Amino acid sequence: MASGSNWTPKQNKLFENALAIYDKDTPDRWHKLARAVGGKTVEEVKLHYQNLVDDIKQIESGHVPLPPYKKAGGNQGYNNFMDDEEQRMRNLRL
Repeated sequence: MASGSNWTPKQNKLFENALAIYDKDTPDRWHKLARAVGGKTVEEVKLHYQNLVDDIKQIESGHVPLPPYKKAGGNQGYNNFMDDEEQRMRNLRL
């Protein structure tokens, strides 16, 4: 996800958390997202979001293969992680 500015891991996490709070029907959503991230303009946040949506579409359409993760000793932790991750991605959809 390459936007016009650099995003730190902390800013990405703040962005993800703010997306969970401010859905598409939130008044002044983009301003609230930018404020939650800090150090980003509304336009940078919009671009970052659009890049995220584009990335998700690429992954879901099969254009970006998932890495070959290994299961450790029959542990279901990975499967639970993927279920959580898939749900989070569904929540990000427009």
